[in-house]
Amino acid sequence: KEISIIPAHGELPPFTVITDKDLADKVPSGESFVDDGSEEALKLEAFWTQVVVHARVFARVTPIHKQLIVQALQKWGGKQADGKCYGDIVAMTGDGVNDAPALKQANVGVAMGIRGTEVAKDAADIVLLDDEFSSIVHGIEQGRLSSENLQKSIAHTLCSKVPQCMPNFMELLGIPLALNVSQVLAIDIGTDIWTAIAHAWQLKESALMERKPRHPALEKFVNGGVLVYAYAYMGLMQMACCWYFYFQAPGIWKNLGKSEFNPEEAHTNKVASTRYYYALVEGQISAAMATTTYHESLFKYLAPNGKLFFFIGLEVIFAMLIIFEPTSQGIFMTTGLTAKQLLMPWMTFIAISCVEEVRKSFARKSLHAREVAPQNFLVRDVAPQNPLMQRFLGA
Repeated sequence: KEISIIPAHGELPPFTVITDKDLADKVPSGESFVDDGSEEALKLEAFWTQVVVHARVFARVTPIHKQLIVQALQKWGGKQADGKCYGDIVAMTGDGVNDAPALKQANVGVAMGIRGTEVAKDAADIVLLDDEFSSIVHGIEQGRLSSENLQKSIAHTLCSKVPQCMPNFMELLGIPLALNVSQVLAIDIGTDIWTAIAHAWQLKESALMERKPRHPALEKFVNGGVLVYAYAYMGLMQMACCWYFYFQAPGIWKNLGKSEFNPEEAHTNKVASTRYYYALVEGQISAAMATTTYHESLFKYLAPNGKLFFFIGLEVIFAMLIIFEPTSQGIFMTTGLTAKQLLMPWMTFIAISCVEEVRKSFARKSLHAREVAPQNFLVRDVAPQNPLMQRFLGA
């Protein structure tokens, strides 16, 4: 890290290193900083808001100073383009008794396992067993991977909700019910839950550590980005494919607008409903594969997740049982399909996968264009307003 310099503004002298003398009169009279509008509060804010942006080295500071530095970063760090401070997520390393207050104050306190005191270890959240700072980087990488995999798992789970809900509204318009409650449960509980869990074992993307860190105050796991991706993008594609195969069922058009059906017409409705269900299963398989990466092409990614493939295979087997096993047919209101009717819905998987590859290609180009564009270094630390939207949609 380079040493940043606080420029001379008003009474603040220029310096490259902040020492205990510089902080002697910059300590609040209470236990922490307050926003009561007092002269002391305004003076401290004017000083510390510059420190958290520019300063990188603090020398010969006392234990209370260390704690105040952490508090200042948590309070006035993370300034955004709109001028609002969301606070930095602070990690503090230490090994001595004097470091304990700051270790406790930090969002993540990291103590040394070999040379660290027991007091420091008790105050910390993490203990480095090897005292190697490179281990922190590995820990951050694993944390990011877990966070991203959870986001991807949530996005995959939400993709099926639009095609699951729409048949109920379409039934009000006279279209025979395309997906009943038992079929919805079969997808949500019987198949999707396992592929969603399998995302936990997904390997990292190559650009994992190049992305900006996620700030919990700015980016939630379920926000506009994931909702747009799941509902307005992937969900609509799945629904379009499901309805296409539904209306390809022979004789289904003759049943539109009817409220009562003879045995032959009821069988036609079952065929159409089964085709809709099976197309949605294929759509969720494509979503499971698509959400394994934000921008990276699956052809380049080539990171096999054995558990994901295993559960996808079980998903297909489970769908076959629902379609062909007599007892399951009675429970889920399905019927057997011909070989052609079973193969055609796989076009859903192919179509969605191709569209996803095109989207990711444009997303990569968009990200590359922003990376090579001139940067305004005055706002280099400003995080995107909706990082998940950018990751999924390349906005």
